[in-house]
Amino acid sequence: MTIEIKELVIRAVVDPAGGSSEKQQKNADKGQPASDETVAECVEQVLEILRRQRER
Repeated sequence: MTIEIKELVIRAVVDPAGGSSEKQQKNADKGQPASDETVAECVEQVLEILRRQRER
């Protein structure tokens, strides 16, 4: 059975003063690329999402 989404609403609240570590903020200010640790964490999260999708 397929599901068709006719409308998708995404809302976000951005608080520049809270929730980010100093290191991430410094890298963002300097325009430096993400650290290897950050990239590895993102890769792990994407792989986990793909594993969950295959289980369905």
